[in-house]
Formats: sequence, structure tokens, C-alpha cells
Amino acid sequence: MNILIDTRLLSKGRISGIEEYARFIIENLLERDRKNTYQFFYSGIKKAPLPDNWKRGNTNVFELNVPNRVLEVSMRLFGVPRITETLHSNIVFSPHFNFFPTSKGTKRVITFHDLSFIHFPEFYPFRKRVWHWQQGYKKQAMNADMLIVVSEFTKQDLIKTLGVDPQKIRVVHSGINPWYKRLSETDKMKAEFIKKHGMVKPFILFVGTLEPRKNISGIIKAFDVVKEDPFNRELQLIIVGKRGWLCDTIFKDAKNATWSKDIIFWGEASYEDLRMLYNLTEAFIYPSFFEGFGFPPLEAAACGAPVITSNRSSLPEIMGDSALLVDPWKIEELIYAISLLLKNDTMKEELRVRGFENVKRFTWENAADELISIFDTFQQ
Repeated sequence: MNILIDTRLLSKGRISGIEEYARFIIENLLERDRKNTYQFFYSGIKKAPLPDNWKRGNTNVFELNVPNRVLEVSMRLFGVPRITETLHSNIVFSPHFNFFPTSKGTKRVITFHDLSFIHFPEFYPFRKRVWHWQQGYKKQAMNADMLIVVSEFTKQDLIKTLGVDPQKIRVVHSGINPWYKRLSETDKMKAEFIKKHGMVKPFILFVGTLEPRKNISGIIKAFDVVKEDPFNRELQLIIVGKRGWLCDTIFKDAKNATWSKDIIFWGEASYEDLRMLYNLTEAFIYPSFFEGFGFPPLEAAACGAPVITSNRSSLPEIMGDSALLVDPWKIEELIYAISLLLKNDTMKEELRVRGFENVKRFTWENAADELISIFDTFQQ
């Protein structure tokens, strides 16, 4: 079969959850599927290059040097270009619900990561809310031949919120980047990293886009209270991530915090720096209000960091008993969990061991194999 993958979401070269999903699922599809031919649709004026290793015997790229906004209008109003007819595609796979018209007989498979934009529109800028509306996400969900979701939580949300037939939804958990792993205590790179960044104090860590949905202001408020305990007086808070929607409030809260001098905004971090930070932190804190999956808590656990995260949305499903779960709307629960964990080495080790076991459930190889089996059902 000819399987067309819409790779437009990679055109800006960003590193975030959905883009990470697309890169890893595509790479593993290409590694593990020798039966089908893969076609990549890629458009835009200034595009980040697709990985060289995606260009092999069973792949080809259909590229257009047209702004994606112009292209979407053309596809929506006039149904052109008729890409699936030109490429004789049997299946169109969309790693995200970007609008994509298909010709008769072509099957459509779409990944839905979450419906946070419906439940918490205030967490998104106006232009993003307009984009969600323009994509016609509900119509796409209803018309698709199969929907892939990254958690059972998102499956149930699609059924309850959009009224999607459960028979055409498949849960395929995402994997974890194998780069993230526990480093030995004697690893020379750890010592060099600590020396380079002057990291002489213990710290707790957050990783994610700086936006309201991630509840970073809640972390800052909890940190301010935790620091009042003389036991935690040397503790620092390191916040890693790119600036997002309404991030000015986060910086304002940090500036006004009693212990503002111990709050460090790292900015975007490289894979190398992230692995080191995950390995060195006393605890990873992720009290997000809403997640369809949640990569950072699993990445942290893979590196041996004890995790505190939310008891909401998909996070209890993904983390299980390998993390301390708190109500993200109750700061006092977050304060208690952080204080408890910092003073309890036995609990840290228990969470560390459970985390290593839990992350075994999430591999990109398994995700790709499940997706290939779904593609195969359309050939029967």
C-alpha cells in the first residue's frame, strides 16, 4: 500500500510533544515496515529539512513551496491540489488533525492527542483557538476511518465530548526517546555538567512549554512555601522550556516570589542538558492541568528522577503508582508532596524503581507495530 503521511507540522522545526510524536513514530514506521511505501507531504516557504534517513527505497517526498495558510484555503475551498489522486495514496496518516482532503477510496487515519483546547480554551491564544476551529476537528473525527489516541483517557474524551464511535478509536501509547536513561554516579559527563553550570545546590525541576496549562505558577507558589523550611533552605527551582502563551504571568510570579533568587529559568534545553537535569534533580514536578499523554514525567522517570504530577486527565493512567499524584488545583497538596519527598529517601528510591518499571510499557517500536497492524486492516 501507499501510505501518505502529512508532515506539515514539522515545517517549523520545533521540538514539542506533537512534533516529537511525529518524528519518532515516522522513524519507527520506516524501520519496521518493509511491506508498504511511505509518501511524505511537505509544504511551506521556509521549511526545516526532513531527516535524511527518511529518504530511502520505500519513501518519496511530495513537496510544495507554498505557504501552508494559502494551501489550506485552496484545499478547503477548491479541493486542490488533489494530492492523494496524484500520488495514488491508499491511506493518509495525519499525526495531528491538520485539514487534509482525500480522494474517494483513500482511507484517513488521524492521531488525536487531547481535547484540551475544548475544555480549557483560556489556555490558548486567540490565533490558536481560531486554528482549531478552522481545522474542523469534529468533522474530521467523524469522517475519519480510524482515530489513533495516545491514552485511554483521550479515547473516552473523544467518545463523551465529540460523540465519536468507540469502534473506530484505537489506543496506541506513545514511546519514550531512548536517549533518556539513568547515568551512573561516576559518569564523567555529570561531573563536567555540574562544574560547567556551577550546580552546587540541590534543585527540583520542571520541563515544558511556559504556558498556563502547565501550572508553573502553582509550582512557584509551592516552592516559596517549601523553602521556608530550614531543611530546604538550599533548594533551587529550575524551570526549563520555551516561552509560550501568557508566559509573562509566570515570570511576574517568579519575580515577586520570596525566594526569587533561587528560581532559575533555563530556557530551551538541548537533549544533552535535559538528560543531565533529569538525572541530577531531587524531584521532577509536573502538576499540569490537562495532558493527553505527557512526555516529560516519563522522560524524568527514565532518568531516575522521582516524579510528582497531577491526578487529572491522562497522567494517572500513564504514570500509575510510579509518581506521587496531586490535585493541580490545590497548592497545599503540591506543597505537601514536595516537602514529603525531599525528606524521605526511601520514598524517592521506591518511586525511582517503580518509574524504571513503568517506562518499559512505552516504546516507539511497540507504537509503530500497533500502527502498522492498523494500516494492515485496510488491506483486508
